[in-house]
Amino acid sequence: MPLVTRISGQLVNMKQQIEEVKSLAKQADGVFRTADLKRLGLTAYDIRKLLEKHVLERVRHGYYTLVATNENRSDAEIIARLFPEGVLCMYTALFYYGYSNRTPLAWDIAISKDVSKSRFKLDYPYVQPYYMEEHLLSFGVTDATYGDTVLKIFDKDRLICESIFFESKIDRETYNRAIQSYIADPNKNIANLLECSNKRRILKKVKDRIGIWL
Repeated sequence: MPLVTRISGQLVNMKQQIEEVKSLAKQADGVFRTADLKRLGLTAYDIRKLLEKHVLERVRHGYYTLVATNENRSDAEIIARLFPEGVLCMYTALFYYGYSNRTPLAWDIAISKDVSKSRFKLDYPYVQPYYMEEHLLSFGVTDATYGDTVLKIFDKDRLICESIFFESKIDRETYNRAIQSYIADPNKNIANLLECSNKRRILKKVKDRIGIWL
């Protein structure tokens, strides 16, 4: 009899934990941390059991989501939650603007060089960080809409500036297509491009690459 009582108690306790975690998930927009679970009173053992029961799924080390909600959660939603200060760049941004027809293999994100590198140890979604000085993330930034999710992204002019800055990291076909697409874009802002290039300290290089087409 005591054994049955103990087991029943454990089941009741787990049910209560699941309800508390569901409430947490709603407040945290789906993705939450180990510290958030511990504030609910869950131990490392409790968390492991919820993982084994497929109630929780580990997004990356120290971050979790509910399995049921994660199935319907887009990559963009997860990226927005994990890297709210990050800015989409390179292949991801080029594809978003239609400057590249190459589907990105990862989410390219510009982010402060001072952030912990361990944040990018993800099984999924795949993320490629581009580390920069903090002040370089404060200009030439706008919004990108993925369904109901809004992410930061470099505007077209800043993006081309970054593409030229990281020219050696982009395959030649994609690079040439991006430059030509930008030149043909009626919404480009050359003054903004030059201003961003000056702040990035590659003004001469940008003029050399773009000037011949203007």
